[in-house]
Amino acid sequence: MEYLDLPPARRAAGTIRLPGSKSISNRCLLLAALAEGTTEIRDLLDSDDTRVMLAALRKLGIDVAASGPDAYRIAGCGGAFPVKQAELFMGNAGTAIRPLTAALACSAGQYRLAGVPRMHERPIGDLVDALRGIGAAIGYLGNEGFPPLEINPGDLHLEAPIRVRGDVSSQFLTALLMALPLTGQEARIEVVGELISKPYIEITLNLMQRFGVRVERSGWQRFWIPGKAGYRSPGVIHVEGDASSASYFLAAGAIGGGPVRVEGVGRASIQGDVRFVDALRAMGAQIDMGENWISASAPPAGKLKAFDADFNHIPDAAMTMAILALFADGPCTLRNIASWRVKETDRIAAMATELRKVGAPVEEGADTLRVMPPRQLTANAAIDTYDDHRMAMCFSLVALGGVPLRINQPNCVAKTFPEYFSEFAKIVQ
Repeated sequence: MEYLDLPPARRAAGTIRLPGSKSISNRCLLLAALAEGTTEIRDLLDSDDTRVMLAALRKLGIDVAASGPDAYRIAGCGGAFPVKQAELFMGNAGTAIRPLTAALACSAGQYRLAGVPRMHERPIGDLVDALRGIGAAIGYLGNEGFPPLEINPGDLHLEAPIRVRGDVSSQFLTALLMALPLTGQEARIEVVGELISKPYIEITLNLMQRFGVRVERSGWQRFWIPGKAGYRSPGVIHVEGDASSASYFLAAGAIGGGPVRVEGVGRASIQGDVRFVDALRAMGAQIDMGENWISASAPPAGKLKAFDADFNHIPDAAMTMAILALFADGPCTLRNIASWRVKETDRIAAMATELRKVGAPVEEGADTLRVMPPRQLTANAAIDTYDDHRMAMCFSLVALGGVPLRINQPNCVAKTFPEYFSEFAKIVQ
C-alpha cells in the first residue's frame, strides 16, 4: 500500500487489546534460546522485528515451534548455539541485532550479521568496542562503527571491568548484560556517561532474573554478573502488551474525549513507557489504571495543558507527546531526546518536517523539539513515514483535529503493530 487516507475525526472512545511488547518479546526469545530447558512464550508480538529474531534463532540451530495463537515453544541450547557458522539478516531490528551480536561474540563461532540500508546507518561501535575490550573478534564489513559485522571466535578475558557508553543507546548495555552469563565468568560493567532509557534496562534485568540470572547493580553506573551464572527456563512466560503502542490510543482518548481503554498493560507493568500516563496527567487528561489496563479521557474542561519536560526515560512514547503538542494550550518543549537521532530514522528531523506540514511552527535542537500549536491544522497533509513505524502511528492522531490526512507507506507499522490502522479505526468517529 503506497498510502492510506484517514478521514477527519472528532471523537475517540472504545477498548483496544494491545499486541505484545516488542522489547519483551525479543528479549524473551533470546533468553529462552540460551536457557536450559524448554520455554513456552505466550502473547508474543507478531511483527517484522520478532520474525527477524525467530528466523535468526532457527538458523542458529534453535528448535522453535508454534504452540498456539501468538505462542511459541523454544527448546533452549543451554548457552551454546548449535550452529557455529551462519549469515543472519537482521532487517532494521535493533532489539535483535544488538543482543545477538554480543551473544554470538561469546559463542565461539563464525557469523555475519547484516540488515536493511538504514540498519547499516545505526551505530553499534560502542558495543563492539566493549566486546573487543574483553577479547571478542568482531570486524566491520562496511563503515567503521556500523553493521554489517563479521564475528569470529575470540579469547575472552573478564578480569577487568567492561566499560560501555550509555548515552547513545541503552541496547548496548542490554546486549552485554544478556550475553555475559554465557562466558561462565564473573563480569563487571561500568557505564560511561549518562545512561539513557533506564526503564529498558529494568526490563532486561527483570527478565534475566525470571530466567535465573540475578544482576547486582550500584546505581546506574556499575553492574555485576556472578560467575557460573546460567539461564534456566521458567517454563511458561507471558509477554505484556506493548506500552509504547498504548500511547497512541491513550493520546486519542485525551484528544478525542474518550474514554479509550487499553488492555494488556497497567499498574503491574515492567515497562517504563507506562509512565507516559504521568505526562498525560500533567497535561490535564483523566487517567484510570488497573493491574492490566489503563484508560484515558480528555480534560473535563478546556484544552490539554502545554508542557516543557525531559523525556529521556520514555523516548519512544515521547514521540506521541510531540503530536499531543498540536492540541495543547501553548508551546510545548521535549528535552533530552538525542536518542531519536539514531532510531529507525532521525526522528527529531523527521518529526519537525512532518509537524510543519500540518501547520505547526517547530524549532529543532540537537536534543530538543519545540512545537507551537497552530491556530488551524492544515487539511490533506501528506505525511511521509521514513520507513519508521512510530512516525506512521503518531501522525494518525492528527485526524482527531477534524482534518483529513494521508499517511504515505503505512505498511511500515508491520515492524511492531501490523494491525494498527484497523485497530485505530475501531475507536475514532
